[in-house]
Amino acid sequence: MNLGLKDRVALVAASSQGIGRATAEAFAAEGCRVAMCARNQQTLQAAADKIRKQYGVDVLAEAFDVTDAGAVSRFVAATAQKFGSVDICVTNAGGPPAKGFLAASLDEWQRALDLNFLSTVYFAREVIPHMQRKQWGRIITLTSITTKQPVTDLVLSNAVRAAVVGLVKSLANEFGKDGILVNNVGPGFTATDRLKELATARASSSGKTEQEIFDSWAADAPLKRLGEPREVAETIVWLASERASYITGQTVLVDGGMYKGL
Repeated sequence: MNLGLKDRVALVAASSQGIGRATAEAFAAEGCRVAMCARNQQTLQAAADKIRKQYGVDVLAEAFDVTDAGAVSRFVAATAQKFGSVDICVTNAGGPPAKGFLAASLDEWQRALDLNFLSTVYFAREVIPHMQRKQWGRIITLTSITTKQPVTDLVLSNAVRAAVVGLVKSLANEFGKDGILVNNVGPGFTATDRLKELATARASSSGKTEQEIFDSWAADAPLKRLGEPREVAETIVWLASERASYITGQTVLVDGGMYKGL
């Protein structure tokens, strides 16, 4: 299937590892020019070099913190200057720590808001004018199954990521007339370093081993396994493609059927 993405410009945040990196690779495999960012310069450059070599595409990679609105603005401007446009923007950031409500400090609430909500606002504000000029654009937020089904001891993620869904719906409604589609992708339990951190936290509080935690998560999905970053990435790329041209304002779960609602 031709996804119609060759030579498009895809910006992927937090793309030095995990789902973000898999997403940058998936766009590169479709012939996109890719802009990558993350906080760790060394890890980011290694990922960017691998993508350039493997797929033969042009890659821009800059290290910064997505909670810095000025840095986001400069990165989007640099992407547009290098490639001539910003067609696709995938917002992404590491998840907040695993905490219950009373255990979460006010500083942690502010950090979660900055990292997982306001960073999306920063990127959207910068990329939308570029997309309006071309009357074509895709904004895809990467959140979690917690937007549909809260997870125990993830109160920060449960609350803040739900706000992102409200933003997605609002942007989809406002900018659909400009040819900009805005959607959200919510992974279930996916085999990443972030999931290992959550398993460690859950194991320490429950008395179970990390493997027992992983096994319980896998058992909760009808497919009886954890997801792979590639599977989430391919869903994101499809949503960005011409094949998904009448889909906007939606949350697509990539969770192996773990969500129990209708």
